[in-house]
Amino acid sequence: MRRLLTMLLAGGILAVASAPVFADPPTGPAPTAAGPVPWSSLTPPQQQLLAPLKTKWATLPPERQQRLERGANRWAQMTPEQRERARQRMQHWRRLTPQERAQIRQRYQTFRQLSPPEQQRIRQEFRRFQQLPPDKRQALRQRWRNMTPAQRQELRRRWHAHHPPR
Repeated sequence: MRRLLTMLLAGGILAVASAPVFADPPTGPAPTAAGPVPWSSLTPPQQQLLAPLKTKWATLPPERQQRLERGANRWAQMTPEQRERARQRMQHWRRLTPQERAQIRQRYQTFRQLSPPEQQRIRQEFRRFQQLPPDKRQALRQRWRNMTPAQRQELRRRWHAHHPPR
């Protein structure tokens, strides 16, 4: 029962969050604070992918240009299956209400403020949740939705009592 509750809590917290939060941390050097990215410096595949932004590219903040360039690089490295999954996630994100997006962004910030070992432990719990059969995951989600705020708080308290930060 305790394991089920732990997975319920982890699944409830993590099921609605965006996937990049739970991906393993990026490897390699951190991006530098360079200036604007000229459109002409993008490779042809990057330009093709970012073509909808071409007319306003020069007006975008340099940080956003850099993020978009890095995203285009990641996209080029993805398999067709990964690209399809990313498309589905982007469609899901667009369907969220502004309030839901704000809630996800807040959860992301909270997650990023955790210690690396705590982040890793949550990632592991999320992976365990994802490995459950779909009907079991759905049952846990439904159970979470049916809980009162007080029941959820009690579950969180018990989870933290058994999983203290390292």
